[in-house]
Amino acid sequence: MRTGDNLAGWSWRRAVVRGPSMSPTLSDGDVLLVSLRARPRPGAVVLVGWPQRPGVLSVKRAVGRHGDGWWVLGDNPAASTDSRQLGTATPVAVVLARLYPSPHRLAPHSAGSAG
Repeated sequence: MRTGDNLAGWSWRRAVVRGPSMSPTLSDGDVLLVSLRARPRPGAVVLVGWPQRPGVLSVKRAVGRHGDGWWVLGDNPAASTDSRQLGTATPVAVVLARLYPSPHRLAPHSAGSAG
């Protein structure tokens, strides 16, 4: 996912999942509702940026704070580039719900189930 818009000034935004890293929780093409003001908690699905990849955002599961950033993992470890390769991430938003294809609110998992 790439940042193409200025996110400042908006409380909520839509985001689209690209790739299989969050399967089975989320799939490629899922449309999400994210809150730019919510604070991440362990177990929450979050939209993050990476210092090593400026301008690129990823959807991952927050595991916990780690230094100045957050340790995040994909729910599908075999298909995820995450904190195991890139180190800590900077949370940009918290995913509240999947809007499409079948709307539902996302409930946080325990940090231990992040894979």
